[in-house]
Amino acid sequence: QLQLVESGGGLVQPGGSLRLSCAASGFTLDYYAIGWFRQAPGQEREGVSCISGSGARTNFADSVKGRFTISRDNAKNTVYLQMNSLKPEDTAVYYCAAGGPRSLRAGEYDYWGQGTQVTVSS
Repeated sequence: QLQLVESGGGLVQPGGSLRLSCAASGFTLDYYAIGWFRQAPGQEREGVSCISGSGARTNFADSVKGRFTISRDNAKNTVYLQMNSLKPEDTAVYYCAAGGPRSLRAGEYDYWGQGTQVTVSS
């Protein structure tokens, strides 16, 4: 059974950092582009970052450029989202997704994790 599991969310003060992980089971991530998305209450799901299967190509939403990085360790079947200089507006449930092209559009992906909550507040 193909499954994605996010972890690493939590409560952090503004300016702080978190690293989210997206672990896959039931399939190998090697050939899959992975996207990270977030959704705040009352808002649409927003693309945050994505990475190609090889890890050579990445994309970022303008709102997180220079603050977030994305990486992958295919040996561990895991993709990471390092989030630095966090702001209150980064507060959302963060999801990882697979099964689509390297894209920041949620509709392009077939498989989704259950999400992990990130709250940025003092």
